[in-house]
Amino acid sequence: MSTVPIGPIHPVLKEPLRIKLVLDGEKPVDAEIEMGYVHRGIEKIMEGKHCHKGIHLAERVCGICSYIHTMTFAECIEHISKIEIPDKARYLRVITCELERIHSHLIASAVYNLSIEHETLAMWLLNVREIVMDLMEMISGNRINMSYNVIGGVRRDINREMMDEIYKKLDEFEEEIKNIIEVFETGPLIALRSKDIGILPYHEVMRTRAVGPVCRASGLPESDWRLRHATYQELDFKPVWRTEGDNFARMMVRHEEVLESVRLIRKALEYYEECSGDIRVKAEIKGGKGVWKNEAHRGEVTYKMEITDGGIIKRIMIRTPTVMNLEAYKYMLKTCPTVADAVSTYTSIDPCISCTERSIYIVKDGKEIPVGVKHP
Repeated sequence: MSTVPIGPIHPVLKEPLRIKLVLDGEKPVDAEIEMGYVHRGIEKIMEGKHCHKGIHLAERVCGICSYIHTMTFAECIEHISKIEIPDKARYLRVITCELERIHSHLIASAVYNLSIEHETLAMWLLNVREIVMDLMEMISGNRINMSYNVIGGVRRDINREMMDEIYKKLDEFEEEIKNIIEVFETGPLIALRSKDIGILPYHEVMRTRAVGPVCRASGLPESDWRLRHATYQELDFKPVWRTEGDNFARMMVRHEEVLESVRLIRKALEYYEECSGDIRVKAEIKGGKGVWKNEAHRGEVTYKMEITDGGIIKRIMIRTPTVMNLEAYKYMLKTCPTVADAVSTYTSIDPCISCTERSIYIVKDGKEIPVGVKHP
């Protein structure tokens, strides 16, 4: 047995962590994952701050999927305080959330294609992503951290001219992404490096509690939390899933989810056109405890909060999807023939390290004590 370190700085890693691959000859058999390179302690920083400041911190839990964090933060507060937001705001949240899901999935696919040395397809994906980024900027004024959600609704409305532009750009984008999917499905190099590599069987999904596209590629469509969200139910959302459980299936789930996101945006725009009134309500924030879950682009994201009357955050806990998917990665190594396949399999789970690194543990007398717990 030998050990090969990957990271914390490596060309294929978007964010720093160290993977210690255990090899039997050339074949990976296990992995030890070391984290802690980008910890920022956002949960602790939020404590004692007003929720209007907290929502800006929530947006900085992650860069690529920043929007879903503000949406989940706001909906958790609205759930605790029993705030009903206007229909316009509900549909605008879906539109902007699905635009961000598309941009996240395209980055994930581009990084995966780079890991299997298909640079042409990777650059094509990043170029097509610019269409979506332009729409996000047009709606919110920003390309990444949109600062669009507020408690009680959204910050900016859209007009007829913007709606026409969204429809036009979606038609252009959909044609491009269908061509990309065809290339991915039929490419011999992609098949050689992706099919039957990094398989995660159904029973090991249940053991590791994997979530998001990782989970749905192994036969669990019901894992998508959009099925439980009232607005998505109204829009007749249909989850995308496959059964192969390999790298190819995980990437195809993301590609097909992009097309489902386009459909959802079009339908949300149709419903939006029938709405009247404001895009936000004056929110009276009431104290209490609550939990809210949404389907982030990598899987289930959970916000558990306790707030005071008026909106001071007493305690907040955030669980993001990568922590479960990293555990599943170790099981995928069983069907990785080489170190190169172990690297591409890692990118196929689309890990987000900054999302995951928020927990601090203090070791006292050989025991780990989470921060926020009264020390004995």
